[in-house]
Amino acid sequence: MTQADAPGARPVTLPRHLTVRDLSEALGVTPVDIIKELMKRGVMAAINQTVDYDVAAAVAKDLGFEAEPEARAGGVGERMEHGDEAEQLKPRPPVVTVMGHVDHGKTSLLDAIRQTNVVASEAGAITQHIGAYQVEVPNPDDPKQPKKVTFIDTPGHEAFTAMRARGATVTDLVVLVVAADDGIMPQTREAIDHAKAAGVPMIVAINKIDLPAADPTRVKTQLTESNVVIEEYGGETPAIEVSAKTKKGLDNLLEHILLVAEISDLKANPDRPAEGTVIESEKDPSRGPMATVIIQKGTLRISDIVVAGEAWGKVKAMFDDKGHRIKVAGPSMPVVIMGLEMVPRAGDVLGVADDERTARDMADERRREQVEATQSRAVTLEAVSGDIAAGRVKDLHLILKADVQGSVEAIRSSVERLSGTEVRVNVIHTGAGNTNESDVMLAAASKAIIVGFNVKTEPGARKQADIEGVDIRNYQIIYELIEDVEKAVKGLMEPVIAEVVDGHAEVRAIFKVRGGKAAGCMLQDGVVRRNSLARVLRGGETIHESRVSSLKRFTEDVREVTAGLECGIGVEKFDAWQEGDIIEAFHTEQRG
Repeated sequence: MTQADAPGARPVTLPRHLTVRDLSEALGVTPVDIIKELMKRGVMAAINQTVDYDVAAAVAKDLGFEAEPEARAGGVGERMEHGDEAEQLKPRPPVVTVMGHVDHGKTSLLDAIRQTNVVASEAGAITQHIGAYQVEVPNPDDPKQPKKVTFIDTPGHEAFTAMRARGATVTDLVVLVVAADDGIMPQTREAIDHAKAAGVPMIVAINKIDLPAADPTRVKTQLTESNVVIEEYGGETPAIEVSAKTKKGLDNLLEHILLVAEISDLKANPDRPAEGTVIESEKDPSRGPMATVIIQKGTLRISDIVVAGEAWGKVKAMFDDKGHRIKVAGPSMPVVIMGLEMVPRAGDVLGVADDERTARDMADERRREQVEATQSRAVTLEAVSGDIAAGRVKDLHLILKADVQGSVEAIRSSVERLSGTEVRVNVIHTGAGNTNESDVMLAAASKAIIVGFNVKTEPGARKQADIEGVDIRNYQIIYELIEDVEKAVKGLMEPVIAEVVDGHAEVRAIFKVRGGKAAGCMLQDGVVRRNSLARVLRGGETIHESRVSSLKRFTEDVREVTAGLECGIGVEKFDAWQEGDIIEAFHTEQRG
């Protein structure tokens, strides 16, 4: 009988995660006693290491306590669910993202709009770059109250979609910039697909109409071929001819933006704690972590306690897009905040917490849940097939990549014919060439599967796919590709055993040991565990595959080693090491 089973087991409330030291203080026993109890359960933990609630509760029970989980702190989580009454909502400026091909004049168009639509007294301050800014547009109904438009100056559709992949819905409208002399290019088509997948309205800005080679009519025809039917041809998408150089058409473009915003009836409640989204961040050498945030609801104030993703802090200072210090920021306003204890990621949601402890607890909780969140985001062809069979899913979203455009069109035609009355195959993007990071981010944001024919996956894309949980299928035989998609549509896909890469270690030195040689390594990323599967890579090619037979830190045997640490690794049936070899640790798991 354990101590907890005896009469009078003492109740204790424990947080979801806590260190060994925290647990010893909560139970009133020495850290040594806690460590001994953990060792009995096969858990090796130092005094400052974190243990999960289930482990802590079991240890507490063995020591005569009855543990209860601490209620999750209120604050940001509850406020995200808070609904606003209709009378609390007030009109807010639209938030616009500008996208397009790399050389079609996105930046020059943004600069022209900004220079034309700032107050004269601010003209010298327009060089401040914070990733977003507001411009004022004359209001004929009330000259004293100009209308405002917020522009997000993203590096491209990849950043736009990266925010969507993390659950952020910042943009109200996309302006697609197409050069009148160049026409639709591959990146233009990608931008169109990303905007459509986001489900937001789009306006086309046909730029560079001042050039002799400009041909706006050709651009409009190409847009139709890309399934973007403009208003002039009976569609719903406005197409505005502009010139960033001469500033022709800019007023017309802004008028259309405001018209679309008016139709969308954009509103927010300014009289509540702020919510927003981080669009970019950096660590300033003198001011520490800085984050550019679009406020979406409520009003952010100096001294507010905030949580942004896994970061938290107290707002010490705020700056607008002109570089001015401000004290409050309302809906649709871009603002730089200072005071976070770490740099958040683009797409992280920012909210106001009740107090510092609440903020710290929520940030810690999000940090611990990040891996689980990645797992839950994973979408595989087998999993979708199972959902289709169970009637939970009615759409199969695909991204198609092939070696040549002709193959792309043939495969697209074949898989789209597999759609039926119950399930629709939705090809959200196609392209010729290898699978890249942009494809992966679009797949993550749209819960899509990437299917490739006679193409490779770029290394950066493979790594990103592992992080985001995106399923990439590459085929060399076209009928196998079609067959797998057909099985998924019919709900017949069998689960497969997939490899999951755990970490990489670089061989820095070679040591003689009893019975052979071991590799002295630096762990580059992830984790390597004793007895995990491993392959030895040399020049990017696999030269041996077995498992990790020994793992040491200095002279001590250890169970695992994490990124940034040195270690000694032995691999079964292999000792032909060379400096520069890479050991890739991995495991297999069933998917679907």
